[in-house]
Amino acid sequence: MSTQTRTTNLPAIIAAVILTAWVTLFLPVPGEAKLAAGAVLVTALLYLVGRLLRRHRGAGTGTAATINRWSAKSRRQGGVASTWDLISHTSSWAMRRRAAVLRPSLGQLSWWRRWRTPVTAYATPLAKVGRLTVWSPCEDVTLRVGGPRTGKTGELACRIADAPGGVVATSTRTDIVELTAPIRQTQGHPTMVFNPSGLGRWASTVQWSPLTGCRDLTTAQRRAADMIPPSKSADAEVWHVQARRVLAVLLYAAALEELPMRAVLAWVSEPDARSADAVDRALSRVKDGPEIRSVRATADQFFGTNDRTQTSITTTLMPALTWLTDTRAAAIGDPDPAKAGKQLDLDTLAAGTGTLYLLGAEDGVTAPLLAALTAEVAHRARMRASEQPRGRLDPPLTIALDEAALVCPVPLDRWTADMGGRGITIHVSLQSRKQLQQRWGDEGAGTIVNNSSSIMVFGGTRDPDDLAAWSMLSGERDESVSTHDAGGDLASTTARKTPVLSPAQIANLPAQHVMIVRRGIPVSVGRAVMAWQRRDMRRAVRRAPYEPVLEPTATTTAAATTAEGTE
Repeated sequence: MSTQTRTTNLPAIIAAVILTAWVTLFLPVPGEAKLAAGAVLVTALLYLVGRLLRRHRGAGTGTAATINRWSAKSRRQGGVASTWDLISHTSSWAMRRRAAVLRPSLGQLSWWRRWRTPVTAYATPLAKVGRLTVWSPCEDVTLRVGGPRTGKTGELACRIADAPGGVVATSTRTDIVELTAPIRQTQGHPTMVFNPSGLGRWASTVQWSPLTGCRDLTTAQRRAADMIPPSKSADAEVWHVQARRVLAVLLYAAALEELPMRAVLAWVSEPDARSADAVDRALSRVKDGPEIRSVRATADQFFGTNDRTQTSITTTLMPALTWLTDTRAAAIGDPDPAKAGKQLDLDTLAAGTGTLYLLGAEDGVTAPLLAALTAEVAHRARMRASEQPRGRLDPPLTIALDEAALVCPVPLDRWTADMGGRGITIHVSLQSRKQLQQRWGDEGAGTIVNNSSSIMVFGGTRDPDDLAAWSMLSGERDESVSTHDAGGDLASTTARKTPVLSPAQIANLPAQHVMIVRRGIPVSVGRAVMAWQRRDMRRAVRRAPYEPVLEPTATTTAAATTAEGTE
C-alpha cells in the first residue's frame, strides 16, 4: 500500500474514531461510563493520530520510502503475514469483493444476494491461521508439496467436495473416491470412474478411446501431442517430434477406417508393407488436397525410411501405446464395439455437471491414456469458456491432480499460465520439488512454481535442496542476539538475519500443519482441514457410502458359467 493511499485513508480513520466517541458519549448511559468510554476513545484517537503522523512525516512517496515501510512492517511482524494481510488478501471478505469477476453470473445479482452466496462458489479454503481462514480465488493455481502420508490427499479431497461445478480428479488410490463421491452425489453431481489400471479391482463405469474425434486431423494431432509429452532433453525431443507426427497420422487413418487402437499398435509394432498399404487405403478415403498430401508424405516417409530411423521413431512412440497390452486398460480405452459400455460425455462434464475420477497405478503404464483424456476435457472446457461471457466457465471446472507427476503428466507448465482466466481451477499435489523437475524439467518446474498463486508445503520433506528452496520462499526476519560479559550481565544486543522458517522447521511441521506461501503477502503457517474431519463429508459417507462395481474374478466367472450350464 502506498503512502498516498494511507494518507487518503487518514481522514476516514479519524472521522470513524470521532464518530464512535460521539455515539459513546451521547448514548443514554450512566455518566461515569460515558466519561470512561470517552477517555479511552480520545486516548486511542490521539495515539492513532500520533502514530500515523510519525509514520507519514517525511516518509515521501518514492521507492526508498516504500521499501523502508515494507522493511519496518516485516520487522514488526517477524517476517510473517499480519492479521490485516490475511483479512485484506485472503479472507472471505476479500473474496466477496471479487465475486462478480470470478463468477460473471453473480454480477447480475443484487449486492445483497451476491454477498449471501457461499464463498465456496468462487473460492476455496486452504487452511486456518489462528481464527482466520485463508482462501484462494477459483482462478488461482494451488500447489501442495509434502512427503507421503502428510495429509495432502485429505486436504485435496475437501477441494473436490467444495467444487461448485464439474470435477476431474486423478489419484493412485481409491480412497479419494470413497471420501468425496458420496457428498458429490448428494450435491447432484453424477460420479464416473475411469480405472484402466484396475486399482482395488474396481470396474470402470465409463469408457473412452483416444480415437474419439480423430476423424478430424487437428484432433488427431492434438491427441498425439497429449500422449507423447515433451522430452526434457533437446536431443530426445527431436525424436519425440517425429513420433508425434507419425502417431497423429496413424490415429487419423485408424479413425477414418473405424479401426480400434489395436490397429495402431500393430502398425507401429510391424511397420512393413502390409501396414503401409492399410494406412494408405485409409487415407485414400479423404478428398485430395494440400493437407492430405502432407499426411500421406508423413506416412510414406515413416514406412519407407531406413531401419535405424524407423526403429528410433517406434521406440519413442511405443510407450504411448504400451497400455494396450494390459487387458483391463484396453477394455475401457479400446473397447470392442460389440461389448461397448457407457461412453464418457465430456461436454456435460465441461458444462459443470459430474465428477470424473481417473485412477492410475504408480508404474505409469496408463499415464498416456489418462493424460490424453484429461487434456481432452481441458480442451473442451477451453472451447466452452471462449463462448461464455468474459471468456470464463461459470461454474468453474475443477481439475484436482493428486500425485500429478505419476498418474497424469499433462503440460502443467502451460496449463498453469492459461487456465485460471478461463474459469478452470487447478489443484496440484506432489511429493517433492524434485518430482516436479523429474517430470517437467528444471524450466517447466520453475514455471509451475511461479504460476502457483498458493503453495502449501506439508511436513515430511527430507531433501536438503527442497527444504532450502522452501525456506528461501519464507523470507528473512531479524533475530536478536544478546552478548553477555564475564559476569553474566548483558553487554550488547545485535540483530542478525535468519530465515522466517528454517529448513528443519519445515521438515518437522506437525501433522496437518502447512507453510502457506500466498502471492502478495508474507508467509504464514496454518492448519489444514482433512476430509475425514468434516461433518458434512462424514455424514454423506455414513448415509450413502460409495459402492464400487468390482471386476469379476476367476471364481465368480466360473460360478456364473456353471450356473448358466445348469440352467
